[in-house]
Amino acid sequence: MTKISILGCGWLGFPLAKALLSKGLSVKGSTTSSEKLATLEKAGITPFLITLSENKTTGNVTDFLENSEILIIDIPPKLRGSEKENFVAKIKNVIPFIENSSIKNVLFISSTSVYNDDDAFVTEKTFPKPATESGKQLLQTEQLLQNNNHFKTTVLRFGGLIGEDRHPIHFLAGRKNIYQPNAPINLIHQDDCVGIIEKIITINSWDETFNAVAPSHPSRETYYTQKALELSLALPQFNPANNFGGKIILSCCVENVLKYTFTKPNL
Repeated sequence: MTKISILGCGWLGFPLAKALLSKGLSVKGSTTSSEKLATLEKAGITPFLITLSENKTTGNVTDFLENSEILIIDIPPKLRGSEKENFVAKIKNVIPFIENSSIKNVLFISSTSVYNDDDAFVTEKTFPKPATESGKQLLQTEQLLQNNNHFKTTVLRFGGLIGEDRHPIHFLAGRKNIYQPNAPINLIHQDDCVGIIEKIITINSWDETFNAVAPSHPSRETYYTQKALELSLALPQFNPANNFGGKIILSCCVENVLKYTFTKPNL
């Protein structure tokens, strides 16, 4: 039986863990909230309370990784507001634990924010030129993991994450003067996030880099206006004078290497 440790059982990690359990895999999951330990255990996930910081890693990381072959790192950088962090340092602190464990393969959940808007079309062969601090730290972390010879790392760069309980339209509804009305959307549904990760594990596709974005790319104005209508929300109002940038992320390797078919292609 394949044994997997998921560092970060949050919005994506928790349903992923449950999906992997349903496939007969053994799953350990970490959380930073003691209140969530019982929720993980009830779902059949072996729970661990682990917190990563810039200076140290707290919790029983050794047992969390023990006997596992695959580690999935799914903890997004906290770089908004006043509590900004050094995400690279957080991951660097946990690497010695990985090196001294049974982990053979690491899956790092990254983001398409590692790409700049300079390119009209972006594939996995496009050279990353992150403009945001989040994108810069994610790219550094990707390189940190992929350059480590103790394990193989696959990087999975997701577009904007959406699901039944998470959608940008709830933030944009009723807002005025929104920029980039003609820029294409680059989103992916939670179900496809889980499905792609399952496929990577199933076919042992390690030491790779994947973009993961649904193949539908309508303009922001078209898409979010339609979503507002569907959900009976106030329509967002876009400013046609502020229509700069906009890239289309192509998931070439997901389709050609993994042979994965999106279950929610049109979002």
